[in-house]
Amino acid sequence: MSDTSARDGAYGSGPLLLGVRHHGPGSARAVRAALDAARPGAVLVEGPPEADPLIPLAADPDMRPPVALLAHAVDEPGRSAFWPMAEFSPEWVAIRWALEHDVPVRFIDLPATHTLAWDTEAETPSGAGVGEGPEHDLRVDPLAVLAGTAGHDDPERWWEDVVEHRGAGPRDPFAPFAALEEAMAALRERYGVGGRPRDLVREAHMRLQVRAARKEFGPAVAVVCGAWHVPALRERTTVTADRALLKGLPRIRTDLTWVPWTHRRLARSSGYGAGIDSPGWYGHLFRAPDRPVERWLTKVAGLLREEDRMVSSAHVIEAVRLAGTLAAMRGRPLPGLSETSDAVRAVMCDGSDVPLALVHDRLVVGDLLGEVPEAAPAVPLQRDLAREQRGLRLKPEALERELELDLRKDTDAGRGRLLHRLRLLGVGWGEPAESRGSTGTFRETWRLRWEPELSVRVAEAGVWGTTVLAAATAKAEADALAARTLADVTALAEHCLLAGLPDALPVVMRVLADRAALDTDVGHLAQALPALVRSLRYGDVRGTDTGALTGVAAGLAERVFVGLPPACAALDADAAQEMRGHVDAVHTAVGLLAETLAGTPAAGHGDLRGRWRAVLRTLATRDTVPGVVRGRAVRLLLDDGELEPGDAARLMGLVLSPGTPPADAAAWIEGFAGGGGGMLLVHDERLLGLVDTWLTGVPADAFTDVLPLLRRTFSAYAPGVRRTLGELVRRGPGADTARTARAAAVPGFATEPDTARADAVLPVLRLLLGQDPDGGTTTTDDDCLTGVGA
Repeated sequence: MSDTSARDGAYGSGPLLLGVRHHGPGSARAVRAALDAARPGAVLVEGPPEADPLIPLAADPDMRPPVALLAHAVDEPGRSAFWPMAEFSPEWVAIRWALEHDVPVRFIDLPATHTLAWDTEAETPSGAGVGEGPEHDLRVDPLAVLAGTAGHDDPERWWEDVVEHRGAGPRDPFAPFAALEEAMAALRERYGVGGRPRDLVREAHMRLQVRAARKEFGPAVAVVCGAWHVPALRERTTVTADRALLKGLPRIRTDLTWVPWTHRRLARSSGYGAGIDSPGWYGHLFRAPDRPVERWLTKVAGLLREEDRMVSSAHVIEAVRLAGTLAAMRGRPLPGLSETSDAVRAVMCDGSDVPLALVHDRLVVGDLLGEVPEAAPAVPLQRDLAREQRGLRLKPEALERELELDLRKDTDAGRGRLLHRLRLLGVGWGEPAESRGSTGTFRETWRLRWEPELSVRVAEAGVWGTTVLAAATAKAEADALAARTLADVTALAEHCLLAGLPDALPVVMRVLADRAALDTDVGHLAQALPALVRSLRYGDVRGTDTGALTGVAAGLAERVFVGLPPACAALDADAAQEMRGHVDAVHTAVGLLAETLAGTPAAGHGDLRGRWRAVLRTLATRDTVPGVVRGRAVRLLLDDGELEPGDAARLMGLVLSPGTPPADAAAWIEGFAGGGGGMLLVHDERLLGLVDTWLTGVPADAFTDVLPLLRRTFSAYAPGVRRTLGELVRRGPGADTARTARAAAVPGFATEPDTARADAVLPVLRLLLGQDPDGGTTTTDDDCLTGVGA
């Protein structure tokens, strides 16, 4: 068939309808071949018509797919929709073909102004019925139905066999689309709209757009759309009937732009609702139509070599052979993803799924992040964010990575402020992580990963300002006024300092002072104080003026001192555990606050540590205070050197006396010995002896009540501490005479070194040091070895 006859035949029965699978590389190649043969006067693509002015940007050299059209409501940016496109998407191929050949191209789907306003639960407009019968209530997957009809249980494998592995295919470039149209017509006849009642409205709009394009550009019009819609677009309806379906649709003001997309997000159903599980594999099939298996396995070998796995050319050759053999055994025309993955596992991964998971993550799915030119429309906040990213050399990436920041460096400090400001705005590009090195306040660790949905979050945050700094400031002020608890306000003050928002601090501090003055709940005050004190210390590193915080922090501490003893009376078990946490937090905060206020005007508040210790003494000796809080107060005083070990032992002896209920005594021990108390018991056998003597005297009927508390306490100790405590208990803690008598029976716990045991290790040490095990060493070496052994 000549090119002229092929072109003329393409439009014999109306517009050239090219039904495709969204994000299908085989469909993309077929679309390009059909357009080359048909040479249409205009190309129409399924997509929102408001994006027509954005189409020329697809030819910009800085536009690199995957990208997506983003539509969002002007007054409600969170209401949004995406139309993603990869380089192997048929829609993208059609757009690029039209731009390269200077052919008009337009989007013809239902406008986004209706799509975003059309609530998901809204009723279908009158006249858009889908037939009767329960079979029309289910959403039909056309690909799964066709695969099942052909006897395949895996739609993806069936599609690869009949489309992606067609090779050069038939000489007629329009034959694949005719066959697919025939199959979809049978499905539409059987299932109606297949559970998609809105498709009737969308297809009515598409038909109107096709008519208008043929009237403007002539009959030679090509339409690229989902294959499911082709029978409906071929259907002969009246203009009046189509307009009736569109009558009364809701509307909303929308903005559209291009945004970067990722391969991972192509697997999600949004806009073009055909998610794919292996975008990296499909991209490879599109770029390498010849010898795709050999090229793919070579790429896999390169990745595994980068991970220091021993993969040679022989591995690649054997994997290619195995993949071909598996395809032949399974009756497939060419090896697909399943065959190549099986071959990689067997030949290159030694049967392990661990390196295969890396191949799947890096290659089968991939971390490719698209790029959009600066000329693309964007909200002012997005432009300012891009400027900040360039200035700080902080490029968005789809692959998750850790970023270590040294806040003493200007660039790192700027990066930290930007990430904190974005978190305040709800743009979670970075999440704080635990630092693997220093834990000082000058270091921050972030886990970064850019997701396409963050573009929507940026658009939403645009209501707060046109720059990141202005938007974060306005958002912080609004959050302070809307905060419900005192702890929320103090956390916000801390965030303002981390984000470098000095203009927001006056508002936050005014709200903080008002809330602190009115809040009478000591628990709330105790929760708020640590964050406030941390904020004071952060200012030292970031150079932030924290003078407004000092007076509020000192005043808050005074109120905690006054209110804490009465608040600790008559608490149940859960409330007592919570109060114990508050006591620990306040103890740490007071120590930091006293250091911070030293030498400042706020130092006039006096000896904060002294008054706090007086509060702890009150808690330690008041019987109405729960045992877990009393025990914790004693422990904190002992650690600070404000309580002699003998006094601590006396208080413990009183608590563990027979007159105290076992449950109360166990709670006291939990408060005293919890956390890092294990080493205290190891080094002070007098305290351990008191606990041991009390525990052995607990009545059997009370032991079952005491045991859970003690298990919770001692299970928190390190294994080595528990083992040492066990040895001490076995030989009798605190019994010096018994210890001496039983020293020989307890290896490793004698009062003097055991020279016989030390000498036994000498041959092994000589062997490790490369010396003659029979001797021959110098006197100095023997002395050194003896010292090591001893």
